[in-house]
Amino acid sequence: MSLLEAGLVVLAGIAAGTINTVVGSGTLITFPTLLAFGVPPVTANVSNAIGLVPGSVSGAVGYRRELGGQRARVLRLASGTFLGALAGAVLLLVLPASAFEAIVPALILLGLVLVVCQPRLSAWVAARHAHLGGVPENGAPWVWPAVLLVGVYCGYFGAAQGVLMMAVLGIGVDDTLQRLNGVKNVLAALGNGVAGLVFVLAAFDTVDWTVVALIAAGSVIGGQLGAGVGRRLPPWLLRTVIVMVGAVALVVLLA
Repeated sequence: MSLLEAGLVVLAGIAAGTINTVVGSGTLITFPTLLAFGVPPVTANVSNAIGLVPGSVSGAVGYRRELGGQRARVLRLASGTFLGALAGAVLLLVLPASAFEAIVPALILLGLVLVVCQPRLSAWVAARHAHLGGVPENGAPWVWPAVLLVGVYCGYFGAAQGVLMMAVLGIGVDDTLQRLNGVKNVLAALGNGVAGLVFVLAAFDTVDWTVVALIAAGSVIGGQLGAGVGRRLPPWLLRTVIVMVGAVALVVLLA
Protein backbone atom coordinates (compact mmCIF):
# COMPACT_ATOMS: atom_id res chain seq x y z
CA MET A 1 0.00 0.00 0.00
CA SER A 2 1.43 3.38 -1.05
CA LEU A 3 1.74 6.39 1.25
CA LEU A 4 -1.13 8.10 -0.59
CA GLU A 5 -3.37 5.06 -0.21
CA ALA A 6 -2.50 4.81 3.47
CA GLY A 7 -3.45 8.46 3.96
CA LEU A 8 -6.77 7.91 2.20
CA VAL A 9 -7.51 4.89 4.40
CA VAL A 10 -6.91 7.06 7.49
CA LEU A 11 -9.29 9.70 6.10
CA ALA A 12 -11.86 6.98 5.43
CA GLY A 13 -11.40 5.85 9.04
CA ILE A 14 -12.02 9.40 10.30
CA ALA A 15 -15.20 9.64 8.22
CA ALA A 16 -16.36 6.20 9.35
CA GLY A 17 -15.69 6.95 13.02
CA THR A 18 -17.65 10.20 12.77
CA ILE A 19 -20.62 8.64 11.02
CA ASN A 20 -20.64 5.60 13.30
CA THR A 21 -20.88 7.81 16.38
CA VAL A 22 -23.68 9.97 14.98
CA VAL A 23 -25.60 7.23 13.17
CA GLY A 24 -23.73 4.03 12.38
CA SER A 25 -22.86 3.23 8.75
CA GLY A 26 -19.14 3.86 8.64
CA THR A 27 -18.40 0.44 7.16
CA LEU A 28 -19.92 1.67 3.90
CA ILE A 29 -17.00 4.09 3.61
CA THR A 30 -14.04 2.03 4.78
CA PHE A 31 -14.98 -1.32 3.21
CA PRO A 32 -15.30 -0.04 -0.40
CA THR A 33 -12.14 2.03 0.08
CA LEU A 34 -10.15 -1.08 0.99
CA LEU A 35 -11.59 -3.00 -1.95
CA ALA A 36 -10.62 -0.14 -4.30
CA PHE A 37 -7.00 -0.44 -3.11
CA GLY A 38 -6.90 -4.14 -3.88
CA VAL A 39 -7.47 -5.59 -0.41
CA PRO A 40 -9.22 -9.01 -0.76
CA PRO A 41 -12.89 -8.89 0.36
CA VAL A 42 -12.57 -11.27 3.34
CA THR A 43 -9.39 -9.57 4.55
CA ALA A 44 -11.03 -6.16 4.09
CA ASN A 45 -14.13 -7.17 6.05
CA VAL A 46 -12.21 -8.73 8.94
CA SER A 47 -9.53 -6.01 9.14
CA ASN A 48 -12.15 -3.26 8.90
CA ALA A 49 -14.19 -4.77 11.73
CA ILE A 50 -11.14 -4.86 14.01
CA GLY A 51 -9.95 -1.39 13.00
CA LEU A 52 -13.27 0.26 13.80
CA VAL A 53 -13.32 -1.05 17.39
CA PRO A 54 -11.19 1.80 18.84
CA GLY A 55 -13.38 4.33 17.02
CA SER A 56 -16.52 2.80 18.53
CA VAL A 57 -14.96 3.03 21.99
CA SER A 58 -13.95 6.64 21.28
CA GLY A 59 -17.53 7.51 20.31
CA ALA A 60 -18.91 5.84 23.42
CA VAL A 61 -16.49 7.83 25.61
CA GLY A 62 -17.52 10.99 23.78
CA TYR A 63 -21.14 10.33 24.80
CA ARG A 64 -20.34 9.56 28.45
CA ARG A 65 -22.40 12.55 29.65
CA GLU A 66 -25.56 11.17 28.02
CA LEU A 67 -24.91 7.75 29.57
CA GLY A 68 -25.40 9.02 33.11
CA GLY A 69 -28.00 7.00 35.02
CA GLN A 70 -28.23 4.28 32.35
CA ARG A 71 -25.88 1.69 33.85
CA ALA A 72 -28.52 -0.99 34.44
CA ARG A 73 -30.05 -0.45 31.01
CA VAL A 74 -26.70 -0.66 29.24
CA LEU A 75 -25.64 -3.80 31.11
CA ARG A 76 -28.90 -5.59 30.32
CA LEU A 77 -28.85 -4.72 26.62
CA ALA A 78 -25.11 -5.40 26.40
CA SER A 79 -25.73 -9.07 27.16
CA GLY A 80 -27.93 -9.30 24.06
CA THR A 81 -25.35 -7.51 21.91
CA PHE A 82 -22.56 -9.76 23.20
CA LEU A 83 -24.38 -13.00 22.40
CA GLY A 84 -25.62 -11.71 19.05
CA ALA A 85 -22.24 -10.38 17.88
CA LEU A 86 -20.57 -13.64 18.88
CA ALA A 87 -23.08 -15.62 16.83
CA GLY A 88 -22.81 -13.22 13.87
CA ALA A 89 -19.01 -13.39 13.76
CA VAL A 90 -19.12 -17.19 13.79
CA LEU A 91 -21.69 -17.16 10.99
CA LEU A 92 -19.40 -14.95 8.90
CA LEU A 93 -16.66 -17.54 9.20
CA VAL A 94 -18.79 -20.60 8.42
CA LEU A 95 -21.51 -19.46 6.01
CA PRO A 96 -21.27 -18.26 2.39
CA ALA A 97 -21.76 -14.52 1.89
CA SER A 98 -24.91 -15.17 -0.13
CA ALA A 99 -26.68 -16.40 3.01
CA PHE A 100 -27.30 -12.87 4.29
CA GLU A 101 -27.15 -10.84 1.07
CA ALA A 102 -30.88 -11.04 0.45
CA ILE A 103 -31.99 -10.05 3.94
CA VAL A 104 -29.54 -7.19 4.67
CA PRO A 105 -31.25 -4.58 2.42
CA ALA A 106 -34.62 -5.62 3.82
CA LEU A 107 -33.36 -5.10 7.37
CA ILE A 108 -32.04 -1.63 6.56
CA LEU A 109 -35.30 -0.68 4.85
CA LEU A 110 -37.23 -1.89 7.88
CA GLY A 111 -34.95 0.18 10.12
CA LEU A 112 -35.58 3.30 8.04
CA VAL A 113 -39.34 2.84 8.20
CA LEU A 114 -39.17 2.33 11.96
CA VAL A 115 -37.03 5.46 12.46
CA VAL A 116 -39.45 7.58 10.40
CA CYS A 117 -42.43 6.22 12.32
CA GLN A 118 -40.61 6.25 15.68
CA PRO A 119 -42.56 9.09 17.40
CA ARG A 120 -45.94 7.53 16.62
CA LEU A 121 -44.79 4.01 17.41
CA SER A 122 -43.20 5.15 20.67
CA ALA A 123 -46.48 6.78 21.70
CA TRP A 124 -48.33 3.56 20.85
CA VAL A 125 -45.91 1.46 22.92
CA ALA A 126 -46.23 3.88 25.84
CA ALA A 127 -50.03 3.72 25.64
CA ARG A 128 -49.92 -0.09 25.61
CA HIS A 129 -47.90 -0.06 28.83
CA ALA A 130 -49.78 2.78 30.52
CA HIS A 131 -51.90 0.42 32.61
CA LEU A 132 -48.69 -1.18 33.90
CA GLY A 133 -47.20 2.13 34.95
CA GLY A 134 -45.40 2.99 31.70
CA VAL A 135 -42.66 1.45 29.58
CA PRO A 136 -40.16 -0.47 31.77
CA GLU A 137 -36.89 1.35 32.53
CA ASN A 138 -34.89 -1.05 30.34
CA GLY A 139 -37.41 -1.02 27.51
CA ALA A 140 -40.38 -3.06 26.34
CA PRO A 141 -40.02 -6.87 26.65
CA TRP A 142 -39.24 -7.27 22.95
CA VAL A 143 -36.28 -4.84 23.03
CA TRP A 144 -33.71 -7.34 24.34
CA PRO A 145 -34.43 -9.98 21.65
CA ALA A 146 -34.36 -7.25 19.00
CA VAL A 147 -30.99 -6.02 20.30
CA LEU A 148 -29.75 -9.62 20.14
CA LEU A 149 -30.73 -9.83 16.46
CA VAL A 150 -29.06 -6.50 15.67
CA GLY A 151 -25.98 -7.89 17.43
CA VAL A 152 -25.99 -10.88 15.07
CA TYR A 153 -26.02 -8.48 12.12
CA CYS A 154 -23.26 -6.42 13.74
CA GLY A 155 -21.02 -9.46 14.08
CA TYR A 156 -21.68 -10.59 10.52
CA PHE A 157 -21.20 -7.32 8.63
CA GLY A 158 -22.57 -4.36 10.56
CA ALA A 159 -23.16 -1.73 7.87
CA ALA A 160 -26.02 0.52 9.06
CA GLN A 161 -26.32 -1.40 12.32
CA GLY A 162 -26.75 1.96 14.05
CA VAL A 163 -29.89 2.66 12.02
CA LEU A 164 -31.41 -0.62 13.16
CA MET A 165 -30.32 -0.15 16.78
CA MET A 166 -31.70 3.39 16.99
CA ALA A 167 -34.99 2.18 15.55
CA VAL A 168 -35.24 -0.51 18.23
CA LEU A 169 -34.22 1.76 21.11
CA GLY A 170 -36.22 4.76 19.93
CA ILE A 171 -39.45 2.76 19.80
CA GLY A 172 -39.04 0.42 22.74
CA VAL A 173 -37.23 2.59 25.32
CA ASP A 174 -38.77 5.72 26.83
CA ASP A 175 -35.91 8.24 26.70
CA THR A 176 -34.44 11.01 24.52
CA LEU A 177 -32.74 10.18 21.24
CA GLN A 178 -29.46 11.68 22.44
CA ARG A 179 -29.33 9.46 25.54
CA LEU A 180 -30.30 6.45 23.43
CA ASN A 181 -27.58 7.35 20.92
CA GLY A 182 -25.11 7.08 23.80
CA VAL A 183 -26.41 3.59 24.55
CA LYS A 184 -26.17 2.71 20.87
CA ASN A 185 -22.51 3.73 20.81
CA VAL A 186 -21.69 1.51 23.80
CA LEU A 187 -23.48 -1.46 22.23
CA ALA A 188 -21.75 -0.84 18.89
CA ALA A 189 -18.35 -0.75 20.60
CA LEU A 190 -19.12 -4.02 22.37
CA GLY A 191 -20.46 -5.72 19.23
CA ASN A 192 -17.49 -4.64 17.11
CA GLY A 193 -15.10 -5.67 19.88
CA VAL A 194 -16.59 -9.14 20.23
CA ALA A 195 -16.56 -9.68 16.46
CA GLY A 196 -13.00 -8.37 16.22
CA LEU A 197 -11.81 -10.74 18.95
CA VAL A 198 -13.40 -13.72 17.19
CA PHE A 199 -11.71 -12.75 13.92
CA VAL A 200 -8.32 -12.38 15.63
CA LEU A 201 -8.61 -15.80 17.29
CA ALA A 202 -10.16 -17.72 14.40
CA ALA A 203 -8.91 -15.93 11.29
CA PHE A 204 -5.61 -14.34 12.35
CA ASP A 205 -3.91 -15.07 9.02
CA THR A 206 -6.55 -13.10 7.10
CA VAL A 207 -6.04 -9.89 9.10
CA ASP A 208 -4.04 -7.07 7.49
CA TRP A 209 -2.62 -5.32 10.56
CA THR A 210 -1.46 -2.30 8.59
CA VAL A 211 -5.05 -1.70 7.51
CA VAL A 212 -6.23 -2.25 11.08
CA ALA A 213 -3.79 0.36 12.41
CA LEU A 214 -4.71 2.95 9.77
CA ILE A 215 -8.46 2.58 10.25
CA ALA A 216 -8.09 2.52 14.03
CA ALA A 217 -6.11 5.78 14.03
CA GLY A 218 -8.68 7.51 11.86
CA SER A 219 -11.75 6.12 13.60
CA VAL A 220 -10.56 7.26 17.05
CA ILE A 221 -10.38 10.85 15.76
CA GLY A 222 -13.72 10.42 14.02
CA GLY A 223 -15.34 9.09 17.19
CA GLN A 224 -14.57 12.31 19.03
CA LEU A 225 -15.68 14.45 16.10
CA GLY A 226 -18.93 12.51 15.86
CA ALA A 227 -19.67 12.92 19.55
CA GLY A 228 -19.23 16.67 19.26
CA VAL A 229 -21.49 16.90 16.22
CA GLY A 230 -24.09 14.33 17.24
CA ARG A 231 -24.99 15.75 20.63
CA ARG A 232 -25.75 19.14 19.05
CA LEU A 233 -28.41 17.74 16.73
CA PRO A 234 -32.05 18.24 17.80
CA PRO A 235 -34.24 15.09 17.73
CA TRP A 236 -35.87 15.83 14.37
CA LEU A 237 -32.52 16.54 12.73
CA LEU A 238 -30.87 13.47 14.25
CA ARG A 239 -33.75 11.38 12.95
CA THR A 240 -33.34 12.98 9.50
CA VAL A 241 -29.60 12.23 9.47
CA ILE A 242 -30.27 8.62 10.45
CA VAL A 243 -32.76 8.21 7.60
CA MET A 244 -30.48 9.88 5.04
CA VAL A 245 -27.45 7.76 5.94
CA GLY A 246 -29.56 4.63 6.05
CA ALA A 247 -31.01 5.40 2.62
CA VAL A 248 -27.51 5.81 1.17
CA ALA A 249 -26.51 2.51 2.78
CA LEU A 250 -29.52 0.81 1.20
CA VAL A 251 -28.71 2.19 -2.26
CA VAL A 252 -25.05 1.18 -2.00
CA LEU A 253 -25.86 -2.36 -0.90
CA LEU A 254 -28.51 -2.83 -3.59
CA ALA A 255 -26.10 -1.52 -6.22
